[in-house]
Amino acid sequence: MQVTMSCKHPIALVLLGLWCLTARAFELLPEKVGDNVWALVGEIGGRTAENHGLNNTLGFIVCPKGVILISSGATPAGAHLIEQTIAGITSKPIRWIINIGAQDHHWLGNSYFVNKGAEIVALGRTVKAQKQYVAEHLERLKRFVGKEAEAVRPVYASRIVDADRADLTLGSVHIELIWPGNGHFPGDAVAWLPDQRLVFTGDFVFNDRMLGVHPFSQVVEWRKAFKRIAALEPRVLVPGHGFPGPLAKAQRDTGDYLDFLVEKVGKALDDWKDLGETTDTLGDAPQFRYLKFYDGWHRRNINRTYLQLEGAQ
Repeated sequence: MQVTMSCKHPIALVLLGLWCLTARAFELLPEKVGDNVWALVGEIGGRTAENHGLNNTLGFIVCPKGVILISSGATPAGAHLIEQTIAGITSKPIRWIINIGAQDHHWLGNSYFVNKGAEIVALGRTVKAQKQYVAEHLERLKRFVGKEAEAVRPVYASRIVDADRADLTLGSVHIELIWPGNGHFPGDAVAWLPDQRLVFTGDFVFNDRMLGVHPFSQVVEWRKAFKRIAALEPRVLVPGHGFPGPLAKAQRDTGDYLDFLVEKVGKALDDWKDLGETTDTLGDAPQFRYLKFYDGWHRRNINRTYLQLEGAQ
């Protein structure tokens, strides 16, 4: 449609400009992945004020008594967007939130939903890690989302499960909350729906983009955790970043890369190669170049994996 407007109508021009800005506003992408189960795919790139820090993938389950939300976003504004997106699919209220991760965009939207009467559920390990990193995450959010971060009020789970595996029945839905081991962040968990063979993996799985190894990310443990998730033989994995898919996709985008880091960097250490030589030798891995952010993360991941493996010797 072509729009022609005279400069004699300045108010209309302003309204058109606002309409254009709204049309480009950030949206979560809902994707149905099971029976009454949806993924909410956020920004593949970094946190910004425009995306409210929602550069991750969340999800929800609709049951007769309400909605179960997997992760609550990074800010109250992001939580509101999550709520609006879900309202476009079901009129049922969000009754339960499952926090499966310690990173900001998995749980710092909790306060928004608690104020509306939702119950927050998490493993004790997850809550412990949330408390450990909350100050750092709040400072980072201020840098990326600006004033929006001032509204964040950390609220922890009211229902804390002090076990590494728990059977939950929320509404009529059976969910297993499982700690498969440490990974991208310590204390992260997965939400497994055995009846549908579907798992919300959080940051154990990165699809479509390269995973990031932080100084506290335990690469060897992460690799073991991924194998434990794969052993569930899920039909669909909803990752912490990127689009949902089958196990083969998660294996290609995350599992194979973790194998590469542990095996190739481990062999370099066995061969007495120093950090610089190892990074140079392994710094070109064309089989993973298709992953977004390869250029920014790959050599850094080799560096940090080397330091971790060396420190464990």
